Amino acid sequence: MGNMQLLKEPKRRKLLFSAGASWMFDAMDVGMISFVVAALAAEWSLSSQQVGILTSTTSIGMVFGAAMAGFLADKYGRKNILLWTLLIFSIASGLSALATGFVMLCFMRFIAGFGLGGELPVASTLVSESMPVHERGRAVVLLESFWAAGWILSALIAYFVIPDYGWRTAFVIGALPAFYALYLRRAIEDSPRYIEQKAKSVRKLTFGQRVASVWSVEHRRTSIMLWVLWFTVVFSYYGMFLWLPTVMVDKGFSLVRSFQYVLIMTLAQLPGYFTAAYFIEKFGRKFVLVTYLVLTALSAIWFGYANTEGSLLAAGISLSFFNLGAWGGLYAYSPELYPTKVRSTGVGLATSFGRIGGVIAPLLVGVLKQNGTRIEIIFVMFFVTILIGALGVLVLGKETKGLELAD
Repeated sequence: MGNMQLLKEPKRRKLLFSAGASWMFDAMDVGMISFVVAALAAEWSLSSQQVGILTSTTSIGMVFGAAMAGFLADKYGRKNILLWTLLIFSIASGLSALATGFVMLCFMRFIAGFGLGGELPVASTLVSESMPVHERGRAVVLLESFWAAGWILSALIAYFVIPDYGWRTAFVIGALPAFYALYLRRAIEDSPRYIEQKAKSVRKLTFGQRVASVWSVEHRRTSIMLWVLWFTVVFSYYGMFLWLPTVMVDKGFSLVRSFQYVLIMTLAQLPGYFTAAYFIEKFGRKFVLVTYLVLTALSAIWFGYANTEGSLLAAGISLSFFNLGAWGGLYAYSPELYPTKVRSTGVGLATSFGRIGGVIAPLLVGVLKQNGTRIEIIFVMFFVTILIGALGVLVLGKETKGLELAD
């Protein structure tokens, strides 16, 4: 009911769907690389370590993109930086199709990652600041639900395009969002809170001053909690989901069959988001994050030890449902923890630190697999990591449900 009420407001609906579409394209690009590497591993005879390096280069770009875009969005506005990040990752994705070798493809994925990493925290901050207090959390979780739509798109492209037309065509499709930026330029406005803050003509803070503010006594406990949370969630997500098609092949399924199963698992992300969107305004941010993270951890163990077709599919569906519901809670929660003048910087830095986990995890999985570590043991590692994130929120997190954003 609350979701429908939110969508009745034309201006808010337009913002949500406009920012959501950019989010969807972002997810489509990230999802596509997980399918592309499964095809490339065969075509270019890549080792597990090389597959890990390729997936990690996107995340390395995201580390720098998130930190830079967060600061720039506090300085030049959420809308401007959103448009630039969208253009950067779209153009780099298209140029990835021209890669003639492993090193060149890694470089293009780094540039794409820079744009991808910058767009997400800026988009969530823009939506969070533009919504009334009683709808804010739900709106950001619904924004995050477009991520599932992007993964579904990437799975469809992988299933229908890659086997017949090759991985280069998939990257060309990834360049199309650049045209969407032209529409977005006219379709959305900056957040009222940012415009109001700018109108006050307060002294502009330098990057160093913004970082110092994020780690001041007032925000230190919050920043520790948020950095740990982002690191554990990103580490586990990229470690598990970027390897899903490859893990399915390792468990004895053909490449096309593994793409089918990952598509089914991806569809489970949508109800995960929608239930989180409902619960986040009913029971609060901490409840959603802790509950969904604990259930993600249990699903990870289940998936690692699953050895039949049915149990593997059921565990994958459960993993998608709870993990992406937790992501929705994470994006809703993060912008609510800092004042307007450093909000994008605070979220950007936490996201940037989290993206380091996204760099390490695919590389680590590649090394572990290369050294003969069993899949079950790798997923036990993710189980423990996710529980650390849940514990951090439980102990250090503060509830922000129903609270006005700080100026």
